Amino acid sequence: MKLKIKTMNNDNIPSGNSWERSMLEKLLLQVYQEQRRARIWKLVWRLVWLALLAALIFSAVIGKKDLGATKEHTAVINLSGIINNYEDQAQILRDGLEAAYKNPNVKGIILRANSPGGSPVVSNIAFEEVRRLKAQHKNIPLYVVAEDVCASGCYYIASAADKIYADPSSIVGSIGVIGGGFDVTGLMEKLGVKRRLKIAGDNKGMGDPFTPETPEQAAIWQQMLTDIHQEFIKSVKLGRGDRLKEADNPDLFSGRIYTGVEGKKVGLIDDFGNIYSVSRDIIKAPELVDYTPQESLSKAMGRRFGGEIRQGLQQGLEQPW
Repeated sequence: MKLKIKTMNNDNIPSGNSWERSMLEKLLLQVYQEQRRARIWKLVWRLVWLALLAALIFSAVIGKKDLGATKEHTAVINLSGIINNYEDQAQILRDGLEAAYKNPNVKGIILRANSPGGSPVVSNIAFEEVRRLKAQHKNIPLYVVAEDVCASGCYYIASAADKIYADPSSIVGSIGVIGGGFDVTGLMEKLGVKRRLKIAGDNKGMGDPFTPETPEQAAIWQQMLTDIHQEFIKSVKLGRGDRLKEADNPDLFSGRIYTGVEGKKVGLIDDFGNIYSVSRDIIKAPELVDYTPQESLSKAMGRRFGGEIRQGLQQGLEQPW
């Protein structure tokens, strides 16, 4: 009986040394790739920070306007956005006006208004600053030109100007005060949830949506709104004077809005115009120079990111799910 023994080719069996070498090469390659990616990302972040630094320096350089050498012109200062402490339109107007008044080549000033209003406190501060600086430079006219909208707090500020111009289709007015909240006590009762609010002072929790509002608290809120409204009316009357046709328009201070056409009839604006026609035909200095202070890079980035977040939330809420 013959046994046939079939031998195997040693080439088909990986030796111990070659297998270890192969694994080591793979590990080294993986480490190299990870280090390479880390170096690339490190370089990317350095370039990003370098770009931000360059933008910061650029914005600082651009913000320093050489206005002294400019020929006769009309200064333009933008009043835009929701009026609040973050945007601080009062400081923007004050700084812009001070810079414009210092330039002997400025023949007139236009506040380019495009705002739905906002904080009554910031609006009043801006109103007072405009009146103060205007009184110190009576030889330089100061006009407001309303574009799409100049309502509520924006109109509060605008009433401090010598004259107000607007487009026939502009929205102006809204001389009123609004405040509000939610009452979810009924929903809490349905869910079986109770609010445990600890306060010292009967009205300390006033406005809490999880506790019922008493008639006394509702009266307090109404009185607060009425007081602010009266200050608003007083300032508008101080600025506009007898140009307001209040006797013939009892709802003038009711909070309603007016188009430019209606606003002219009731005395909220003086005439129709835009920044080009007012600078050319009224001030007689058609060259426009922007005196709006440049915002910092951090605020600009915050505005951009905040706007994108708000837009995303709004789009999400408006989806027809």
